[in-house]
Amino acid sequence: MQGNNTRKEFEEITMQHVDSLYNMAVRMSMNKEDAEDLVQETYLKAYRFFDTFQRGTNVKAWLFKILRNTFINKYRKAISTPNEVLYEDIELLNSHISPNNEADAKESMDTLESRIESLDNVLEDDIKNAIDNLPVEYREAIIYSDIEELTYKDIAEITGVPIGTVKSRINRARSLLKKNLWNYAKERGFVKRGK
Repeated sequence: MQGNNTRKEFEEITMQHVDSLYNMAVRMSMNKEDAEDLVQETYLKAYRFFDTFQRGTNVKAWLFKILRNTFINKYRKAISTPNEVLYEDIELLNSHISPNNEADAKESMDTLESRIESLDNVLEDDIKNAIDNLPVEYREAIIYSDIEELTYKDIAEITGVPIGTVKSRINRARSLLKKNLWNYAKERGFVKRGK
């Protein structure tokens, strides 16, 4: 059993990464409840083996490696497909604000804010969908690199592949994302279809 000092040290250096681990767990499991379980199990394993952690190395990479291995060992069979996102209800704002009626103005502003938020959610969903539709090895590499800002060396350690393979996967992932997001932009009318 580890002492209070060990628990305090563990919490100080690991708990700051819980959101990053959770976000990756959601992407891996495609399910929020499974992601919560995965993160909890990751932290339990990390605490249990905290004495093996080499101080001065990247704790975030160490936690991601535990998360990844836990997912592979326990959750691979439980992967579900992501929910389909519908975009058909998006419309332009065509309301008139009466300068003499504050209630109408507030209601119109609330409507405007809600529609802007809907548009933001659609754009965010397009980006998430583009990332989620990448092959798993590319998705994993791009998330570790561009979202979690881990080094090639850390990603290679987490995934168990050479640094050259990591670089190649990131490059391919970026190319696929560029293509997919361009297609999303054309479908949504952000760019002209002829381009």
